[in-house]
Amino acid sequence: MAESKQSGSTIKVTLVRSLIGTMRAHRATVRGLGLRRINHSVQVIDTPAVRGMINKVAYLLKCEG
Repeated sequence: MAESKQSGSTIKVTLVRSLIGTMRAHRATVRGLGLRRINHSVQVIDTPAVRGMINKVAYLLKCEG
């Protein structure tokens, strides 16, 4: 597989609230960020697209620079 270049900064995103009762589009956005369960954290590249995803579901997440 091709190796992805991680240029630029990253953001650590953690799912802190349950997805139960949330809109289907919000659940899909959380999955798109790579989060699977409560207290699961991922490092994502800081791009405008990822920032938009984080803003959409900010009430479910904790972000660290």
